[in-house]
Amino acid sequence: MNNPCFSIAAVERDTGLSKDVLRMWERRYGFPLPDRDSNGERSYPAEQVERLRLIKRLIDAGHRPGKLIAAPAEELAGLVSRRSQARPEITTAHGSELGELLALIKSHDSYGFLHAMQQRLARQGLHNFVQDTVAPLTHQVGLAWEDGSIEVFEEHLFTELSKRLLRQAIAGLPGGQRSPRILLTSVPDEPHALGLLMAEALFALEGAECIPLGTQMPLLEISRAASAHQANIVALSFSSAFAQRQIPGLLQQLRMVLPPAIALWAGGAGVQRLAQMEGIQLFTSLDNAVSALANWNQTRTPA
Repeated sequence: MNNPCFSIAAVERDTGLSKDVLRMWERRYGFPLPDRDSNGERSYPAEQVERLRLIKRLIDAGHRPGKLIAAPAEELAGLVSRRSQARPEITTAHGSELGELLALIKSHDSYGFLHAMQQRLARQGLHNFVQDTVAPLTHQVGLAWEDGSIEVFEEHLFTELSKRLLRQAIAGLPGGQRSPRILLTSVPDEPHALGLLMAEALFALEGAECIPLGTQMPLLEISRAASAHQANIVALSFSSAFAQRQIPGLLQQLRMVLPPAIALWAGGAGVQRLAQMEGIQLFTSLDNAVSALANWNQTRTPA
């Protein structure tokens, strides 16, 4: 059986490492070391792709790429194992229930997961469901992905099923006059939508009119959409997988092209350690964002 190989575009999608990074590592470190296909294009063996995925996980956890690339496979596996052992186990009664939900995903029981989540939504109500179930479970799934105890396809299953539930719940909220208008989206190369949906659910419960644009919107398009919809606020979400060093520059660029009257908010795990910036509000939790919305309603005349 031939060893499967992958194009550089496929490796970029699978690992989250850009083509430029892959080429730079090849020049600087001698890894990855792709073959060439019949057209002379780079072709990466499956074992190199698996190593790259492991390296990306450890980089996201704070390790330096140069040391990781030079490390033998046993050392990389040891780093992942130590991170997994250091991850706090879910021991509370509340946490045990979350662990059971995560187990349903890892056993690939889509029906069981949806049923359990629907029961929690009915019991908790949408606000508490977002805060006490979806948000902490998303965090646990992220940690499990980092240490390799959950597969990529399992993380995608959790995300898609959770998004389906939230969209259904949001669609069932009462209509009527709402304020402020909040446009929700993400910047290019940020495909994660679950954080946006959690924020949308909480904002809608507080009476806001939410305008969801999905993910990966160019900055100029965000500005045009905000003006076209007469938005009061643009809210962005950044996941922990997004390159944190890029976030301040992107936010400052967007702030420059947005009309001054439109507030710019950003939240998610990706902004946790960023310093505050002029003209931009950063939120390290959903509670912070909901409090900011309450403050907005108190200090401004609704549109």
